[in-house]
Amino acid sequence: MNALIFGANGQDGYFLTDLLHEKNIETVNVSRHSGDTVGSISDFNFVENLIKKEQPEYIFHLAANSTTRHDALFENHETISTGTLNILEAVKCHSPDTKVFLTGSGVQFKNKGSPIKETDEFEANSPYSVARIQSVYAARYFRSLGLKVYVGYLFHHESRLRKPNHVSQMIALAVKRIANGSNEHIELGNISVEKEWTFAGDTVKGIFTLIEQDDVFEAVIGSGVSYSIEDWLEQCFGIIGKDWRNYVHLRDGFIPEYIRLVSNPETMNSLGWHPNVGLKDLAQIMIMQGTEKIL
Repeated sequence: MNALIFGANGQDGYFLTDLLHEKNIETVNVSRHSGDTVGSISDFNFVENLIKKEQPEYIFHLAANSTTRHDALFENHETISTGTLNILEAVKCHSPDTKVFLTGSGVQFKNKGSPIKETDEFEANSPYSVARIQSVYAARYFRSLGLKVYVGYLFHHESRLRKPNHVSQMIALAVKRIANGSNEHIELGNISVEKEWTFAGDTVKGIFTLIEQDDVFEAVIGSGVSYSIEDWLEQCFGIIGKDWRNYVHLRDGFIPEYIRLVSNPETMNSLGWHPNVGLKDLAQIMIMQGTEKIL
């Protein structure tokens, strides 16, 4: 068995590659900059030739710039929307038995603070959400043509591989430096904002659980449990035995994108998937490496 992973260099690609290898599934890891195969998902000829050559059992579209900023408008469109169309058309023409997984996001739904499920209404409130919504409608169209196309709507999930611009990793990296003697302060906005803190390794197991069955084709993949940024600060600073209040500066007038973003994972739970790593263990995973000389 073999699989193509587009966007393999991100945290999800890393954990998914490990999971597939454990299951004796060979992977071709595709990225714009490095990996087994270098190329752009927005280039139809590249995607078509690769799928025609590999005839994969699985394709995972993980490629994206995970930002809602307007200046990523065209990058999001090319990578997510055009990339989806390129994969699905190439599969239709050359490898129609391939199962395709497309990444969705909790931020593409109308968010009223209540748990979000896959049947809830979309809301195009950013270039990122627009691209994700377009991708889902493409999936539904090609599914009507007979392809097996899955959409997993992912909520926040974390690991040591998170980029430093994500608040989870920004805090974790600062805490490790503070454990090693730094006197720095972390500047944050509204720390009462709640989101999910699922482990990325658990999330990719959810992705594989979804694509391995043939009854459900769209599902929210999340823990269904939200914690505030303050809760994360408590966990991270607690590991090094320090009070976060001595190291955090709160910006006045900060307006967050949302107050609470949380999933309703009933569908995935019904398929037998549940995350195993909780907030405390996740903090341990992200903090302990690099603080050994203090701890």
